[in-house]
Amino acid sequence: MDLVLTEEQVLLQQTAREFVAKNSSLRRIRALRDSQDRLGYSRKLYDDMAKLGWLGIIFPEECGGLALGFTHLMVVIEELGRGLLPEPLLSTVLLGGATIAKGGSTAQHQDLLPRLINGELIVTLAHQEPRSRYNPLHVETRAQKDGNCWVINGTKIQVLDGAGADRIIVPTRTRGDSTDRDGITLFVVDAKIPGLSLERQWRIDARNAALARLHNVRASETDVIGSVDTGGDTLAAIIDQATVGLCAEMLGSMTAALEITLDYLRTRTQFGVPIGSFQALKHRAAKMYIETELARSAVMAAHKALEENGKDVARLASIAKARCSDAFVLIANEAVQMHGGIGMTDEHDIGFFIKRARAAEVTFGDATYHRNRFAELQGY
Repeated sequence: MDLVLTEEQVLLQQTAREFVAKNSSLRRIRALRDSQDRLGYSRKLYDDMAKLGWLGIIFPEECGGLALGFTHLMVVIEELGRGLLPEPLLSTVLLGGATIAKGGSTAQHQDLLPRLINGELIVTLAHQEPRSRYNPLHVETRAQKDGNCWVINGTKIQVLDGAGADRIIVPTRTRGDSTDRDGITLFVVDAKIPGLSLERQWRIDARNAALARLHNVRASETDVIGSVDTGGDTLAAIIDQATVGLCAEMLGSMTAALEITLDYLRTRTQFGVPIGSFQALKHRAAKMYIETELARSAVMAAHKALEENGKDVARLASIAKARCSDAFVLIANEAVQMHGGIGMTDEHDIGFFIKRARAAEVTFGDATYHRNRFAELQGY
């Protein structure tokens, strides 16, 4: 597997890096957090991303997309991660949009995807439930048939970018027990539909999440994504895909934390010399660099597998997430410690990386979960 970027991908990476440097800073992230902004991101900046075509990178041309593939999207998401940008590209493209693209009807493709790609619609996936832990197939939310409609009742937690979303994709149980792969049906519903309440919550990194309660929400047959009872395979594949995308963001963030720390080691002096000249700190910085590069290889391999529709996507997704969860937490911890006392204060920006590391670590499953899943996929 060739783990190098093409010339076109390098140019895209440079464009994304310049966009982030010009339009966003950690000062903006701080302001969004301190103001407790309901969305937690800039809709204008998100529209600018849409104009650059980033929201359509993986979608087919007939829907208004660019059909460039997952590695192109990876380099964009990595650069957004470097700047800790909270805009809902991952949730709308890799959760909401990808679910519609993979399982949706022709009518859903024509109605929703073009508007999603141009930035008009924010669509997310409400896959997590109070007792589901990291298992996306643990679905207790129920949908029962009532004439020509379905009536949905249940609770979804940690709905990424759920506050302010226009559409919510809701996995429901239409048959079987709560952990069965079969019997899951996916519905796409309007976020303002009667019976659906979305309570804005703040994660430790101040990102947008929502608690969704569904009480007698009525959905029609045209709201079903795919076929009734057969959404489990689609749901599992989408979570793997989003996990790989999140790993690209985590890679960008850990790289930025490393670079900020190295710059501090070069400029902070103690006993008349830069502290980066101390052997113990050199060893720790070298460890951070090695962990970043190992994570990079895992992330690129997982994206290449997605691009090639390989059979190893689930396995490589777990490798990448376990690697990135461990590496990002280690690098964020070390970054704070190497900054000394100032690194422990809220006034210094390095703290934003340790908060993002903690939130990203447990999103779509932590390192322990993915190591265990990898072992199961290998037959152990």
